[in-house]
Amino acid sequence: MSASPSAFDHAYEELRARWPEFTEERDVATPYGPTRVHVHGPADGSPLVLLPGGSATGLVWFANAPALGRRFRVHAVDLLGDAGRTERRGTPLKRADDLTAWLDAVLDGLGLPRTHLCGHSYGAWLAARYALHAPRRIDRLALLDPTQVFAGFRPGYLLRALPSVLRPDEARARSFLSWETAGRPLDETWQRLYALATTVPGRKLVVGGRPRTAGLRMPVLVLLAEHSRTHDAAKVADKARRALPQAEVTVLPGATHHSLPLSEPEKLNDHLIRFLG
Repeated sequence: MSASPSAFDHAYEELRARWPEFTEERDVATPYGPTRVHVHGPADGSPLVLLPGGSATGLVWFANAPALGRRFRVHAVDLLGDAGRTERRGTPLKRADDLTAWLDAVLDGLGLPRTHLCGHSYGAWLAARYALHAPRRIDRLALLDPTQVFAGFRPGYLLRALPSVLRPDEARARSFLSWETAGRPLDETWQRLYALATTVPGRKLVVGGRPRTAGLRMPVLVLLAEHSRTHDAAKVADKARRALPQAEVTVLPGATHHSLPLSEPEKLNDHLIRFLG
C-alpha cells in the first residue's frame, strides 16, 4: 500500500522546517528535469555539495547544515530518480552515465565550476563516479559509509531489505531501519520521511558497477560506520586504504549505516570541517 502524496509532503515540509533560518530553496533546471537544492551558508563560502543516501532526501543533512554552513556554502541535493522535490522530466533516466550528466547540469545551474563533494551511501557511490567523470570540478571528496564503491553489500543486508523493496510499506521501512541501526534513537521526523519515501510511486534509483577508485587523484576522506550492516567496516577500510593510499580512512565508533549523517552530527561535522579545511 502506497502512502498518499500528502503524507510524504507533510513529512518533507516538517523536516524542511528544521533547517537553519535563511536556507534557500532552489530548483535548478537540467535536461532531466528540475532539481531541488537546499542552499545554506555564506555566499562567499567555499561550495560544498551534499548527496544523500537513497530515500533520505537532501533534507537529511539538517543536523549538519548549521555547523557546515558557518564555513561553507552548502548545497544539499534531492537525488534524481528518488523521492523528494527533484522531478524526472525531459531526457529519460536510464543508466549511471545519465546521473553524471545530470550532476554536471546541476553544478552548472548552481554556478559551481569547482566544489567540494560529499556523499553518503548511494550518494557516495554517485559522488565517487562523478569525481572520476569530472575530476577538475572536485576539490575534495568525502565518502560516508559508501556502498558499492569498495565492496558489495552483505547478503544478509539485502535479504532484510528485500521485503521493503518488493512490498513498500511504512511499517516495513521502519522495521528495517530499526534492525540496521540496532534500535539506536533516530530523529522521528526524518524516520517518518524515509519510511514514506520508500512508498512514493515512480522511484527509480539507477545503479551501476563499482567505480575505479584507483583513478581518484584529489584528496579523499572515507568515513565508515563501525556497526554498519551493509558491509564489514574493517574489511572495507582495508580495501579503501589499498585502493587509495593517499586517502584518509576512518571508522566511526558506534555508528551504523542508516544513522549517518544525523546521529552524533558533531563528530561527523568535525571530521568533515577538518578535512575540507
